[in-house]
Amino acid sequence: MFPMTPVAAAFALLLCAGAVAAPEPVGTTPRSLLAQAKGLPKDFEEHFFDVPLAVRVELDQQPLGEAMIVLSRDDRLTLLDFTDTSENRFGAVEREKWASYLKPGVALGSCTGQCPEQMLAVHYNLENSLVSILTENAERDTEAKRFYDQPDQGSTGLIVRNQLNLNGGQEQDLGGRFGLEASSSLGNWSQTFNMQLARLGGPDDQLYHAVYELHTQRELQGSFLRLGYFTPTSEGLTRQPRSFGTSPDTTVGVMYGSSDSLAIDLQNPSVYPIYVTANRQASVEIYRDGLLINTQSVPAGLQTLDTRPLPGGIYEVEVRLIEDGQTTSTTQELVYKPNNWRNPDERWRYNLFAGQETKLLSNWDKQASGDATAGASLNYLLHPRVILGLSARQVREKLQYGTSVDWTLANSISLYANFYQTEDHGTGLDLQGLYNYGSGSLVISHNRSWLDTTDTYDTLPDGTRIRQRNVFVGQTSNSSLALNHRLSRNSSINARVAHSEGNVEGIGVDLGWTQRTTVFGSDSNWRLSVFDRPGSYSSGDARNRGIDLSLNVALGGPGQQISGSIGTRTARDGSRDNNASLGYRKTLEGHALQSVAATLITDTYGVGLNGQAYFSTDSINGDGFVQRSSYNGNYTGGLNLDSTVAIGGQQIVMTSQHQGRGAGMIVDVESDIDGIALRADDLSGGSAALRPGRNFIPLTAYKNSSVSFDFEGNDVPAASIEPPRTRYHLNKGGVEYRKVKVMKTLTVLGRLLDPQGRPLKGHHVINHASRGVSEVDGFFSMEMNEGSPTLEVRYADQLLCQFRLDPQQGRVENNVLMIGDLRCSPDTLADATFTDQKAG
Repeated sequence: MFPMTPVAAAFALLLCAGAVAAPEPVGTTPRSLLAQAKGLPKDFEEHFFDVPLAVRVELDQQPLGEAMIVLSRDDRLTLLDFTDTSENRFGAVEREKWASYLKPGVALGSCTGQCPEQMLAVHYNLENSLVSILTENAERDTEAKRFYDQPDQGSTGLIVRNQLNLNGGQEQDLGGRFGLEASSSLGNWSQTFNMQLARLGGPDDQLYHAVYELHTQRELQGSFLRLGYFTPTSEGLTRQPRSFGTSPDTTVGVMYGSSDSLAIDLQNPSVYPIYVTANRQASVEIYRDGLLINTQSVPAGLQTLDTRPLPGGIYEVEVRLIEDGQTTSTTQELVYKPNNWRNPDERWRYNLFAGQETKLLSNWDKQASGDATAGASLNYLLHPRVILGLSARQVREKLQYGTSVDWTLANSISLYANFYQTEDHGTGLDLQGLYNYGSGSLVISHNRSWLDTTDTYDTLPDGTRIRQRNVFVGQTSNSSLALNHRLSRNSSINARVAHSEGNVEGIGVDLGWTQRTTVFGSDSNWRLSVFDRPGSYSSGDARNRGIDLSLNVALGGPGQQISGSIGTRTARDGSRDNNASLGYRKTLEGHALQSVAATLITDTYGVGLNGQAYFSTDSINGDGFVQRSSYNGNYTGGLNLDSTVAIGGQQIVMTSQHQGRGAGMIVDVESDIDGIALRADDLSGGSAALRPGRNFIPLTAYKNSSVSFDFEGNDVPAASIEPPRTRYHLNKGGVEYRKVKVMKTLTVLGRLLDPQGRPLKGHHVINHASRGVSEVDGFFSMEMNEGSPTLEVRYADQLLCQFRLDPQQGRVENNVLMIGDLRCSPDTLADATFTDQKAG
């Protein structure tokens, strides 16, 4: 904030009292500054012009903030900076837009010529120290826009996400997937490319490849148009009705639908959790449309999978449970991660597609080609709590129908039902219900789905891979009831009853009790679980019954945890398997390795091991695990890697930041301070850490917004950031480039004099780092770039003089350079040197 002299402070109090200025006549045009200042005492008038003044700023009669300004006798206003925006009725983007317009200076009165942002006039009122900005929107409804405006000139850029998922072992041949997802922007059209390489493992050692997306898309207000090669999924819908049987293959054609098809994929968990019940330490592979999309390590017992990394939407996945390198369970599960209904005034959501089934660079035999295909999917908002869905499509000459209802019966009760039918397959349904009652929740689910285990394999003890003994093709049924209840702040219980028909037959029961307490002065969690589950291959087809008691203890330092368990279960031959485990986990700070964990397991067969690690660098992030089976001593493992390459502004960067919000910015940080840490805050949401060198910031596509740069933490160095903020407006796939400089600064105190030694007031003193305005007595205070100690003095639009300072010649105290008197004369323009100083 710019300091005010005592006289200026008294002047401000006098204005607030309203006892000085003559009232402004009603019904006349705003008076000039000279006319308003006529009623001021002569001593006060010189503290009115060309000095910093504190004012309130209004935009269309709504508060924009409090600011410091400078007024000149030629009726010009220059904004120095906003000082308080707590009463701002507008967003930060709107405030920054007007700040950038007012800082170079603007003529008061009606706007003539090219007027920015529909501006009509700018006025200053002396009586109440108010700056008023009037635009064409003053009398209009302030309702928020329904749609984002696209960039006037479009945008350019390319963002490529690379994902690698691997899983294999001594008795489990290496399988996995490499996925490449690319989005780009050319003008106001966005392009998408999706390629997958996959190896299924087992006897099938072929490397499969296919392109699933290669199309261009134009966003319109409320709808989108897609042309090219794509997978005709039901995009743009809030609730997607499921279908029965074969999923649609890739198509060359056209697609038109609601604009929600480009909704941002947030890292949210599935509304309805996905459970697995592992008999032993195991790994889980999650497949979508036959492709591996995620792999996880799970301990024995009833476990919920981490669904946050999975894509958004409502779709079916195949979950394979692998124990000791053998696939012991295969289930079909529903991922339920819908996007919110954005505008209740538009009750319809829809998409339509038509084209010809074809495949591009694909060697998948099951991928159809040559048949015509078409389909439509609809959502209708019957009530704010009821969403209806309908889909119909032709795939491989088979008609598929689906209907759905999403019903929020009350604030605590929701129901989702899906009924579907496909020719030559049959009829099925899904039912999901959720009840939250304050101290807990109740989840009920039932589904009938088509299951085909033909392409899943078992591994015999000698390493031979064979197809599952009980290959099942047909309808399966799964029903479950799950309860989670908090008994107290530190105690809770959970229970789940499940019944399966088809590939797995029988009823399963899981009961658990969790207690938070303190052990040896450390926070701890006890868990006791009892279970009785249907038999499987890993339990010798006998029912798996047992009990587990586990303890997790937080050790002395932060991020450290030790765990242990003891229990009994059914062994592989149907006998008793007594087991125990001991584990350790540590979270690391400021390291590429984010966390590590190790578990030692002992049971009837021997000793097993499990190790996990999570890591992240500037270029790549991922996780991996390694397991040693206590049954046969064989090792298995999994690895997930994720990285993004962005190109824009003739620059390229490889980053571990995921561009989940559609666009991005490449930022080069140059700093003369070692080890500096910055933070970039997107005013549309999200932030990213910046380090010297090249960085990437994920940005929100389609929003006209800005990014602000600031120092990380509370220990702020004596430095300035240039620029402190930057604007952006990008389509999906767009990438821009910026350079940010961090410069050491000194606070400069001095006095500005004319050649005759008289104080110069109201002159702008400018440096690379900041700018200041001289007071009535010529004194000024400002930040100066230590590496470029130059000052230039301007009045109105004229450059009067400039100086190159030598900090070694001045007195420095607490990072403040006191430079004394500076005599401003034209000869300093030719010889920009540090002038003789006198103590001010």
